[in-house]
Amino acid sequence: MIESYTAKLATPFSVLGVRTAGELLIGIEYLPRGVAALAPINRLAAKVCRQIERYLDDPEFQFDLPFEFAGTAFQQRVWREICKIRSGRTLTYLEIARRIGSAPRPVGGACGANRIPLVIPCHRVVGTNGLGGFMRTRGGLPLEIKKWLLRHEGA
Repeated sequence: MIESYTAKLATPFSVLGVRTAGELLIGIEYLPRGVAALAPINRLAAKVCRQIERYLDDPEFQFDLPFEFAGTAFQQRVWREICKIRSGRTLTYLEIARRIGSAPRPVGGACGANRIPLVIPCHRVVGTNGLGGFMRTRGGLPLEIKKWLLRHEGA
């Protein structure tokens, strides 16, 4: 069973569904803009929302939230590399792959498996000849969200 949301925060690009478990952030999900907001129901969810709001005010803001890199060893290597990308910068799937001794396609798969976007900023990973994918798709609303985030950061 998937845990219920502990907050739903309206943003300019989406409603963000926040999931926490104990003292850890375990998920941020992009929900459609029309979804009703939900005030944080615990302290950690409130902290997550405050930090997202700070990021929206200042794209240079660096998240400081408790979470685990919950995934395969390969996914964790990819996510740790993505966390090194500063706001306003991008790396390609190929560049990430070279840094960890892999190939671009599995890097894209790890990006798609990221359960805490924004905190692990997979939107900063782009294709060699374009935007690449986002949220396991190559078009539609997910790409509009990626474009919004990159514009917000000045990338």
